[in-house]
Amino acid sequence: MPQNALHSATFADLLAATRRSAVHLEMRDVYAVGDEQEDFDTFLRTGVANTDPTRSFWPQWVPLVQDAVGRGVVMRRARIVSEPVTDYIRYEHAITTVNLQAGEQVRWLPRRHASDIALPGNDFWLLDDRIVQFHHLTGTGDWAENGKERTDEPTVAALCAAAFEKVWERAIPHEKYTV
Repeated sequence: MPQNALHSATFADLLAATRRSAVHLEMRDVYAVGDEQEDFDTFLRTGVANTDPTRSFWPQWVPLVQDAVGRGVVMRRARIVSEPVTDYIRYEHAITTVNLQAGEQVRWLPRRHASDIALPGNDFWLLDDRIVQFHHLTGTGDWAENGKERTDEPTVAALCAAAFEKVWERAIPHEKYTV
């Protein structure tokens, strides 16, 4: 993909062009991205998670996943988490049912089982084992300025693919992981 197209495309465009696989590795214990804040605050107050795919940020995400999976793309998400888990991870675990219903596969890896895995320094998406989108977040978990960085550098994609596969191999399927 030409570099200008790689950097100017939306994530939805990149996912629409994906043919085989889309994997996402999350390694933080707290995220504070704005589109989740209201739902997270409600979860903290009530213990009830927003699992209505027609509300909040879900209407933008669920159709992207369903379209990709419908084309035969395997979408997998792995999360490395500290234990005991944070309130945010409890929230994330509770809303993961929507990811699963949309067609994603999700696994959880306790951080103590990741110590010997060579991991990139940031969360990422890897599309078709060739395009990487890194996520740069602040210390408080919000998007950093220029919060997304993309590359199709083969050695970077290979590092991300190897890291993800090792995490996936060790991780616990969502339905078996309790928080």
